[in-house]
Amino acid sequence: MKKKSTTVQNNIHRVFGGGTALSPFHECYATDKTVLRTCAGRFFVHDNGEDSDKAYWALRQSCAIFDVPERPWEIAGPDVVPFLEKLFARRISQLKVNRGCYAIACTPKGKIFMDGVLFRLAEDRFWYVQPDGDFNTWALAHDTGFDVVISDPHSRVLQIQGPKSFGVMNAASDGSITREMGYYHSGFFSLGGQEVFVSRTGWTGELGYEVYTLGDATDCPRLWNHLLSSGFMQEIVVGAMQSMNIRRIEAGVLDCGGDFDTSMTPFEAGLGKFVDLTKEGFIGREPLLDAGQEKRIYGLVCRDLVPTVGSKVVSGDKEVGIVTTGAHSPFLETGIGYVRFHEVGPWPGQKLTLIKGDITTKCDIIDPPFYDRDKELVRGLK
Repeated sequence: MKKKSTTVQNNIHRVFGGGTALSPFHECYATDKTVLRTCAGRFFVHDNGEDSDKAYWALRQSCAIFDVPERPWEIAGPDVVPFLEKLFARRISQLKVNRGCYAIACTPKGKIFMDGVLFRLAEDRFWYVQPDGDFNTWALAHDTGFDVVISDPHSRVLQIQGPKSFGVMNAASDGSITREMGYYHSGFFSLGGQEVFVSRTGWTGELGYEVYTLGDATDCPRLWNHLLSSGFMQEIVVGAMQSMNIRRIEAGVLDCGGDFDTSMTPFEAGLGKFVDLTKEGFIGREPLLDAGQEKRIYGLVCRDLVPTVGSKVVSGDKEVGIVTTGAHSPFLETGIGYVRFHEVGPWPGQKLTLIKGDITTKCDIIDPPFYDRDKELVRGLK
């Protein structure tokens, strides 16, 4: 295994160069079938040669572990709260220590610059966990007049997701992680004798946890092996992005840069509930005061084929939208995806035409998520 992984690593640096970071967990699972992609300046596993349906059902019925490219940035200092109030469209001062929240940063024109999860580690110390993009550069460009320090904690992230994920984390923490750890709660825990940061979050719509390493202080292969041994009784499976992507689509979770981008407002992306227009002074507020609040991203269901990125959605003879992502849902036994409409409109409930290459078929437009609308799964209630 190690020889194959080293070969993969050498090939990566020969083809892509050394500027993108390879995960410290890479050699724990990589094979000669591993396919990598990049996000946030990091490689992640798109496909590891596994049966994606098997990984999907493990995620739905037991648990799966994912090595993901999410990138935390630390923002700390005496002025950290007013600084973050400027950067984000929701109130930050009310966030308690050891809690997290979904937070959107807007451009001066009121468009979405980035979304991510903000954690409060201490009164004057936060981590913002971003997907792809350059949050650190954006933050540095706006820190004039604020006594804050923006730094890279060099943290890598693992997601342990699925209905049996609590059993894994409870065992891995020797019982320190209990049922009392609610959704978006977080804190520092010892896993196998190593301190790490853990949150009750994820990208799957299932009950789950994220484990954040602490730079060079974490022995990553040791942590990986400890989590897998803790998950043995829970039938833990190593998953890749393909199975995670199916589940996040079903759950109505959007991808920054894929499903929405800097051309859209939070309202158009259906994320208006995370914008507090009563809060003054955040970047992009003034344009948002006058912006329409109708959305343009919806789900589509197609019985005859799996929609793919770039597929066209047509009403009559007019192209009205573009598919941003798609997959086959093993649970729903149908093709699903998201469509970004060119204009707002009463799209849910309509039956439109999907064009994928030379194939034309019908699709139904819905308002996601595709099931579990009350988020009982992710909150551990079902």
